[in-house]
Amino acid sequence: MTKTRATIIGFIAVLLWALLALLTVGSEPTPPLLLNALCFTIGGTLGIIWTAVSGRLGQLKDVPLKVYAFGTIGLFGYHLLYFSALRLAPAAEAGLISYLWPLLIVLFSGLLPGERLKPGHLIGAGLGFAGAATIISGGGSGFEVQYLPGYGLALLCALTWSGYSVLSRLVGKAPTSSVAVFCLTTAVASWGLHLALEETVWPAGTLGWTSTLLLGLGPVGLAFYVWDIGVKQGDIQMLGTSSYAAPLLSTLVLVLAGIAQASWVLALAAALITGGALIAARASAAK
Repeated sequence: MTKTRATIIGFIAVLLWALLALLTVGSEPTPPLLLNALCFTIGGTLGIIWTAVSGRLGQLKDVPLKVYAFGTIGLFGYHLLYFSALRLAPAAEAGLISYLWPLLIVLFSGLLPGERLKPGHLIGAGLGFAGAATIISGGGSGFEVQYLPGYGLALLCALTWSGYSVLSRLVGKAPTSSVAVFCLTTAVASWGLHLALEETVWPAGTLGWTSTLLLGLGPVGLAFYVWDIGVKQGDIQMLGTSSYAAPLLSTLVLVLAGIAQASWVLALAAALITGGALIAARASAAK
């Protein structure tokens, strides 16, 4: 597979993640752990079927346990934090804060061996966090203390996914089929914790079940497999830059669906986050 093709495949994940906030809202009132369990059961089953059909089941036994543990913690942690954030704060605001992960990927990659942090990275980081501050202090209905837990979880969500993506470069030899195991073990952990800690509230009606099914097939399913191909075999700088379209696309989807209101504050926050990320990406690409 060529680097260009792998990069294009990886970009499919960005398009799918633009629907994550909308479908998460549609799955209400299902609690976070149960939603995690349902979505990863679907996504993991999809991956195992693909792995079996492609004759790659034998690859799975050769993957080290530490790789499976790493992948499970990354997927489980990110989505538990994300679903919880969107239950505790407005979808547009929480979603945009969580979408600091593309910027953080660039920043963290500068700390890897052979890389260095440049002024452009710091400028980009400042603009990105200014965007998050704009959301919290003036987004939607304005600053409301009751949403602080949701904002905090969204920030942890961004830190989790960026850390997972950067560290994935260090386990690049693990086959993409191993993502299916990440998903299934995440599903098992989510089912166990749900039964122990949450009240079971299934998705409501056709909209709820359809949203949950689409989550498991797309943003919490196929997206992980194509992203894995992109970050391991594609142009990581180009893929990172393209990921910065995610917050704008996600917010646009929410506005078009009537869940979020179009406002200059929301537009300014999206522009700051995206602009900061682009500046950081250019700094990374500079010789």
